[in-house]
Amino acid sequence: MIANLPFTALRTFEAVARLRGFGRAAEELGVTQSAVSQQIRALEDWLGMRLLNRGGGRVSVTDEGARLAAAVTQGFGGVAEICRELREARAEPMSIGLTCLPGFAYVWLIPRLIGFDQRHPEHPVSIATSARLADFTSDDADIAIRYGMGRYPGLHVEKLLEERVFPVCAPSILADGPPLRTVADLAGHTLLVDDVTDIDGQAPTWQFWARQANVALPKPARLRRFGQSNMVVQAAVRGLGVALGRSPLVMDAIAAGDLVRPFGPSVASRFAYWLVCPPDALKSPRIAAFRDWVLSEAAQHAAQVKGHG
Repeated sequence: MIANLPFTALRTFEAVARLRGFGRAAEELGVTQSAVSQQIRALEDWLGMRLLNRGGGRVSVTDEGARLAAAVTQGFGGVAEICRELREARAEPMSIGLTCLPGFAYVWLIPRLIGFDQRHPEHPVSIATSARLADFTSDDADIAIRYGMGRYPGLHVEKLLEERVFPVCAPSILADGPPLRTVADLAGHTLLVDDVTDIDGQAPTWQFWARQANVALPKPARLRRFGQSNMVVQAAVRGLGVALGRSPLVMDAIAAGDLVRPFGPSVASRFAYWLVCPPDALKSPRIAAFRDWVLSEAAQHAAQVKGHG
């Protein structure tokens, strides 16, 4: 849950708590008593609370310190969770660590995030873009938005956005390019290809769209391939070719007039966007607040897609 745990300081603290003294801990660890004191002070500053009571030449642990010492003694497997709880117990604002795909972050999430910031300025959202699912025990991530079939065993999973796919292009292509009224007309155009990871042969590719729409896909005049979905959207907006629009990523551009749908049909994708987090994460008010907000935004988007057929 929390990356870059101060393992040296935690080990030092465990020794002090168990041996009830800085001197004995220093002797066991083979360091100076001053070094032990510095490690304990750094750990308390990091957590934002006192872990030890000092006075009269004696050292005793606070209630919070006892919990942390017990977790370290049992092994570092439980330390990240205890530290998260202790840090969240502070009155200070807490950020939200989110991981998702680069294209989704750039095209859909970031333009909407100002709404969450205005509603919850005390919980800034930090976004890390990655194609892999976060390791919530070691990455600095609280929640993730993933793309695929929704199979994430052992995690809390909610469908965020369903997806429909259909051809899109810039208005300039319709105005100035070769005819583009039917699927057969793609033979005279550049096809923009999103190299989305195929899972079980169900990825929303041009071939998938053609099968579901029961049409024959002609050989295009040219192919352009892109490794990220936001690049496909931008290439389409700039008139570089015809893209297979994935509704969560193109509806804003269609609403703004930057993209148009030259012909249909629209077909349902087997993929979707999913909200994923550890089972207990939603007990945190800040994570629950983000979840409620993003689901509300997704519901508004779904209504927009439905309105456009």
